[in-house]
Amino acid sequence: MTSGPLRLGDHVTSAATLEQPAVATARPALAILALAVGGFTIGTTEFMTMGVLPEIADGVDVSVPTAGHIISAYALGVVVGVPILAFFGAALPRRAMLVGLMVAYGAFNLLSAVAPGFHVLTTARFLDGLPHGAYFGVASLVAASLVAPARRGRAVASVMLGLSVANVVGVPLATFLGQQVGWRATYLLAAVLALLTAALVLAAVPSVPGDAETSGRKEAREFFGSRQVWLTMAAGAIGFGGMFAVYSYIAKTVTVVGGLERGTVPVFVLALGLGMVVGTWVAGELAAWSVFRSLLLSSGFGVLVLLAYFVAAPGGWTLLPVAFLVTATGSVLVVNLQLRLMDVAGGAVTLGAAMNHAALNIANALGAWLGGLVIAAGWGYRAPAVLGAGLSALGVAILLWSALAHRRARPAVDTGYADRPES
Repeated sequence: MTSGPLRLGDHVTSAATLEQPAVATARPALAILALAVGGFTIGTTEFMTMGVLPEIADGVDVSVPTAGHIISAYALGVVVGVPILAFFGAALPRRAMLVGLMVAYGAFNLLSAVAPGFHVLTTARFLDGLPHGAYFGVASLVAASLVAPARRGRAVASVMLGLSVANVVGVPLATFLGQQVGWRATYLLAAVLALLTAALVLAAVPSVPGDAETSGRKEAREFFGSRQVWLTMAAGAIGFGGMFAVYSYIAKTVTVVGGLERGTVPVFVLALGLGMVVGTWVAGELAAWSVFRSLLLSSGFGVLVLLAYFVAAPGGWTLLPVAFLVTATGSVLVVNLQLRLMDVAGGAVTLGAAMNHAALNIANALGAWLGGLVIAAGWGYRAPAVLGAGLSALGVAILLWSALAHRRARPAVDTGYADRPES
């Protein structure tokens, strides 16, 4: 048993367990790389639609705002798919589940590529969102099981790094392909990447059994009956919305507020993507220090960064480093929210690992929607930054509520909120 007082995020494990991975493999780095390719595939697929939206609108004969509904359909699929797939897949072998999710992801992208009209395309995008969160959840569990617990934060961050790299490499390339060859080619590319991921996972990831003693009903009851689960998801769904409040309107902020040419927008988009990459790497290092403290630190710093975004926006190029910090800070939050949910989920580990992505897609929709409201109210394209700072501040408040609730629930054993290094 662990010595000393139990603290927020602690696991009760033996010293031997702390030194050994749960699943033995001679090639953990290769297995984690295969899982990260899946993150790259999903990240490319999710965000490339925004880059070719005008071409899609022309191709299915609708307006650009109407075509934007396919983005919302994908996000809705993510939110719906997580609990359903986690519910039915809790006891399934995890490698088999990952392969199945990627094959389905490829099939729905192929359906998107051949969709004859807007309604079929919208349905295909909803279906394609279903495997998204479940893949990241199960991949995070598998990655964490392949390394010693002290390195699990880095392992999960490595899987998420694929999503970040997609914004720097995959999305621009897919957008270019769609503009030169046609939007259907982007979804064909996504289908090929999904099938490649399935093959890599099958070849490199060891067989990882599911939890034979659990069931979807048992996991759902334990997971959704936990106050800490709800507080953690709320911190993500609200606090992470701050980043999307400004990300969604970066083009207009750069050109209308900053006075720069339209051709400079890709440079700012690149800065946002690089921020994700760096932030994801930093998140893995911070997780080795403390998951909960990392959440508080990134959320609090996010408030300051978003206020700096408001101040820097009229300065044109002075906004560039601030835009980088917006996504870097947000990525630290994403990874550590993933780990936090895995900690507080108890026996419902499959749901705990996956539901983070449902919460983050709610944040995506919430931030973009509220940002649009303040712009429509006539407060300008800088206003979403102030709104975003407020959302981040609410995220900090929810995390503090979580810490207070934990202390009240366990007053006899708590002496502070410093996690063990691996928590």
